[in-house]
Amino acid sequence: MKNNMNQLMKQAQQMQSKIAQLQNELSARELDISSGGGMIKIKINGKQEILSLKINRECIDPDDIESLEELLKTAVNQAVKESNDMVSNAMSKVTGGLKIPGLF
Repeated sequence: MKNNMNQLMKQAQQMQSKIAQLQNELSARELDISSGGGMIKIKINGKQEILSLKINRECIDPDDIESLEELLKTAVNQAVKESNDMVSNAMSKVTGGLKIPGLF
């Protein structure tokens, strides 16, 4: 029984090490997302930090701010979703699909 517990602890430590390494790698990964036919471009990393945001001048109309706001909202939501998906897919490879709260 003690050997099984030691083996389990060793596996947990190995997984923890792999997860820490993956978290560092994911922080450095970047995604380029565009919305509105390229009118809004966002660069985001695996920590869901927006690294850059570009707005094409053609979509700036002082009389129609609501459209620009909608484009921005759509682009940011898409960027965060794709970043989350990237992190989830990478983590599931390390954890074997086991959901561990608070990992990233």
